[in-house]
Amino acid sequence: MSSKKIHKILIANRGEIAVRIIRTLKRLGISSVAVFAEDDADALHCRLADETRSLGSGTLKDTYLNIQKIIDAALDTGAEAVHPGYGFLSENAVFAEACVANNLIFIGPKPEVMRLMGNKTAARRFAMEHGIPVARGVIGSVSDIESQAAALVYPVLIKAALGGGGKGMHIVRNPESLHEALVQASREADRYFGSDEVLVEQYIEKAHHIEVQILADNFGNVIHLFERECSIQRRYQKIIEESPSPTIDENTRAAICDTAVRLCRAAKYTNAGTVEFLVDDKMNFYFLEMNTRIQVEHPVTEQRTGIDIVEEQIRIARGKEMGYVQDGITAKGHVVECRVYAEKTDDDFLPSPGRVMLYHEPQQRGVRIDSSIDRECEINGSYDPMISKLICFGQTREDAIETCRKALNDYIIQTENTNIAYLCGIVNDKDFVENNIDTHYCTRRHQAILSYVSEARDKVSKEDVAALFLFHDINSRYFNKQADDASVWNTVGYWRFDMRMNIVVDNISFPVTIKKLNHSHLLCDINGMNYDVAATRSGDETVKVIINGRTETLFVSETAQNGCFVHLNGFDFVCFRDDVLSRKKYTDTTRNDDATALKSPMPGKVLKINVKENETVKSGTTLCIVEAMKMENEIKAVGDCVVKRILVKENDKVEAKQDLIITE
Repeated sequence: MSSKKIHKILIANRGEIAVRIIRTLKRLGISSVAVFAEDDADALHCRLADETRSLGSGTLKDTYLNIQKIIDAALDTGAEAVHPGYGFLSENAVFAEACVANNLIFIGPKPEVMRLMGNKTAARRFAMEHGIPVARGVIGSVSDIESQAAALVYPVLIKAALGGGGKGMHIVRNPESLHEALVQASREADRYFGSDEVLVEQYIEKAHHIEVQILADNFGNVIHLFERECSIQRRYQKIIEESPSPTIDENTRAAICDTAVRLCRAAKYTNAGTVEFLVDDKMNFYFLEMNTRIQVEHPVTEQRTGIDIVEEQIRIARGKEMGYVQDGITAKGHVVECRVYAEKTDDDFLPSPGRVMLYHEPQQRGVRIDSSIDRECEINGSYDPMISKLICFGQTREDAIETCRKALNDYIIQTENTNIAYLCGIVNDKDFVENNIDTHYCTRRHQAILSYVSEARDKVSKEDVAALFLFHDINSRYFNKQADDASVWNTVGYWRFDMRMNIVVDNISFPVTIKKLNHSHLLCDINGMNYDVAATRSGDETVKVIINGRTETLFVSETAQNGCFVHLNGFDFVCFRDDVLSRKKYTDTTRNDDATALKSPMPGKVLKINVKENETVKSGTTLCIVEAMKMENEIKAVGDCVVKRILVKENDKVEAKQDLIITE
């Protein structure tokens, strides 16, 4: 097979995987083309790519799942190849065939092999034919399975034959519950994956989820890059992966890796793939499925082996032999990866889209971050809520976990909800540290983890948080390097000796008395405690302060409701001043002489406009209502005024701080 030149690659994806692929392309000197839906136009993957092409607006079927649009974009830009990433069209054989039909190199397995191994039903049958152990089960429609129900051994797990990501999965513990669960799973499978076929297999109670990373070229070479333990899951989705597995012994490791290689060789598989297994408490392992694409957790393997899997994917797709042989691969140390999501960990892990007001990555040895963002931005509710992956390396598992603890503590994403604190709870949990884990770990330890998070948060001094917030509040213009305009009168608006106010931290109000105040120094009493806060230095992105003799970095950003997020000891606290001089409620304004521009407090939709232009209104009148995430926010007049201009219409989408109404 002759090798092909690739000068330009289109990435048929978005988010952190698109960013990660682009970075390898830059290192290899290959041009990149990013595609984007209109609501992704300013996303990081678009800003990093050499070229971009819009997929328009609409649903996922109109954009990232629209095969013809992506093919057209590749042809229009002169790309020779397409990398599908993971998710979206990555395991769609029709897409792979469309690439081939248009003389585009598809960076993945051949379509016929994808059909075989990417379908749980076909892959299971193939594995059984080649002597690969599988859990007992049956496949087909609801009626097919019910006709064979007598052969089932309970409990059983029902899942979509073409699915992934935990969607359509149901555990059934007795025959009486089978029919209802089958109907629901079949309906979900059809809705999510376009096929109502389901797989029902024996459910292994105390299972470990072990997967093996595979690389295979077109010359019959198949190698493994060792295994990953993926048992820490919530809602059937992985949130922590690690390598090597702390569970399996060396004999099992050798056997499971050899089995994965044997399966891929039998299937004539090429490119990167992952073979997944369940391992019971007696070290018996069973083939689960194969992912015919690059895996979300591939950085775990890259950090242990030093192999860039994306680079190898491109090399194989070009028709070249792999750059590695099995005996030449060594894996060093231990790696733990945490998936960072915008989600409500105390509410069934529901996604929590919203505005990221401040983003700061830990600067620490042994830490890699694959992120979809790099600054203030919107976490779009149309897509998966994963923000990034935190990958931590250590010589031992204990070292990797300790690195992970420190990195999570310093990883700051100021938005409504993330799972960072929950991940901290896991890596500090005794059961996780001692490897008392299985695929039910999060279910079993959920309340204990939430309690750890709550107790750790309670230990943080709220008075310290209040002091940091107040120092920022009265000196923000100074830190923004507008020193000429940073007088006490402009930053505070009014000040006198022994000035009293209230600072609210997480809904707890603290009385404050200011004793001394200037641009860089604050002496005050908070809740009966003396505080001395002084600026020590400021860089391009951070401000260092000394608070009662210790140094802290000041990470503060505005919330959508005109308060502030203040970061301390791994947690973000919502703060605001509750005194007459600063009370703004939900009204944010910009003044210019006698004109006032009222702004939207958050991204949302204009639900109702209550006034007309040239109308005279009283102070406190609700001028309009902005709806965001099922909450209504009233925008009120800040004084008696005349409505001069209305800049939006009902049902308009608006951004945070966008001008809504001009009053005079």
